[in-house]
Amino acid sequence: MYRKRSLKFLVLSLGVITFMFTLTVTAQQKKIEVKGTIFDETNITLPYVAVSIIEKSIGTSSTEDGEFSIQITKNELQDSLTVSSLGFNPYKIKVQDYLNQSEQKIVLKQSVVKMTEVVILKPAEIVQNAIKKLKENTLSTSHKLEILYRRAATEGGKSKFFVENYIKIRDRGPAYGLGTVEIAEARKSADYRIWKRTQWTHSINYMASGNPLRPSDKKPNLKKYKWKKIGDSSYDGEDVVIVKGTPEKGWGFITFYIGLDNYGIYRIESGKSLYVYKKHKSGKLHLNYHSKEWGFGRSMIPKQYWNTEAEKMTYRLEAFVLNVETDKKKIKVRNYGGQTDMGSIDLEYHEDFWKNLSMPPDTKFFKRIKSELEGWYGVPLERQFELVNK
Repeated sequence: MYRKRSLKFLVLSLGVITFMFTLTVTAQQKKIEVKGTIFDETNITLPYVAVSIIEKSIGTSSTEDGEFSIQITKNELQDSLTVSSLGFNPYKIKVQDYLNQSEQKIVLKQSVVKMTEVVILKPAEIVQNAIKKLKENTLSTSHKLEILYRRAATEGGKSKFFVENYIKIRDRGPAYGLGTVEIAEARKSADYRIWKRTQWTHSINYMASGNPLRPSDKKPNLKKYKWKKIGDSSYDGEDVVIVKGTPEKGWGFITFYIGLDNYGIYRIESGKSLYVYKKHKSGKLHLNYHSKEWGFGRSMIPKQYWNTEAEKMTYRLEAFVLNVETDKKKIKVRNYGGQTDMGSIDLEYHEDFWKNLSMPPDTKFFKRIKSELEGWYGVPLERQFELVNK
């Protein structure tokens, strides 16, 4: 009898301990939103600013309106929130101290650019040095990028179809081709297009092939560009030179923002494409934000859609890198969906996942898409997600 009672007491005790442990883990994992707006000293908002908790490789980019939002747990409250942008001094504050502020606002002070009095290389030589040191300056060992990737298809200048993917990529940085791609979560809006075009591959591959740093059959020969210095800036105390390249033929203009200490490339502008890089805790650079828009010539559009809204079709793209994982035990990525049109991926819709994802504040890009999609028949975008996705 005593043994039975002891055993029963032991089982109950273990149950209580397990319950308390579960409560503790749940409390530690409860999401806390860290959000705000980033300004310069003249009270103008700053876009595409890198916002990070570098110790944990958690981060995001500010929107065009200077707003940012990241989800953390109680474990990150004593870590540092780091804010970095071209042309401004870096800003750092403990996360808990930031949350205790009466106003969720960050003001960056403009840095003073003082080019050293050493002999400045020719713009073409600066670009060549940046390319030579690409592997050295970027995160080039295997790592996992977690990306919120958005694509809107427009006809007649208005959005008619919208897709969001949460993507995991096992990558080795811009010095290499894009690694294994896993479309982990997906959702899409109602499809109001006249021409329901499908791409032969996932749009994420165009993000890679359109990057002039990535290996590609269509990669521009940067040695044949004419490079000209068009400005100066800075990044985390490092002098940065802005150089613009003009092609002899083929690709369009390319603008690089290159640091003069180690020749790291912090930003790329190529046509309507933008790539913004930020520093990992290792000091190496990795992609932080990307946007792009491209259209189709009439010769690329089936004749039955000529003289309709579909004749003026474009894709608008936007990508936020939400997390970077370098622990080899945590970078497993399964090959799924990387060669499939974004709008055709067959994945179960998990509404709770999207509600709990560390989403950026609504960007101008997203607000415009949402307004245009809801304007067709007055159906809220969230309701479209519920009806269309299963």
